Amino acid sequence: MNPVVRNVLAVIAGIVLGSIVNMSIVTLGGAVVAPPPGADLTTTEGLRGSMHLLELRHFVFPFLAHALGTLAGAWAAASIGASARQTLALIVGCVFLAGGVAAALMLPAPLWFEALDVIVAYLPMAWLGARLAPVRSAPSAVTPV
Repeated sequence: MNPVVRNVLAVIAGIVLGSIVNMSIVTLGGAVVAPPPGADLTTTEGLRGSMHLLELRHFVFPFLAHALGTLAGAWAAASIGASARQTLALIVGCVFLAGGVAAALMLPAPLWFEALDVIVAYLPMAWLGARLAPVRSAPSAVTPV
């Protein structure tokens, strides 16, 4: 397969896998940590209106979703890619970072959460995902006899 095509597909696969992991953890979080009474966390408008009711425990799963989704996506991109594996992982991290910044601008979350999320959950996790990806050895120039 052409290395450029493989790299593009690796980034796409990383974004898809990371999104699946993210949404799975968000869904699990809603089952583990009940929303506060009267809070509607199913819509953006409801989330905006309920943000003042949320406690620290309500922010754990969103942070884990962002961090682990990025980690999984970056790992996948670095594992699948043909070359520049760290760059592919960071591209996935940047895509998720853009989503995190957009969410921070749309939702009135506490500043400590937005800072933690933007600083820790995306680019550091993308870097770590690339580091955890399996190392492939370069093809040997010598053909075994």
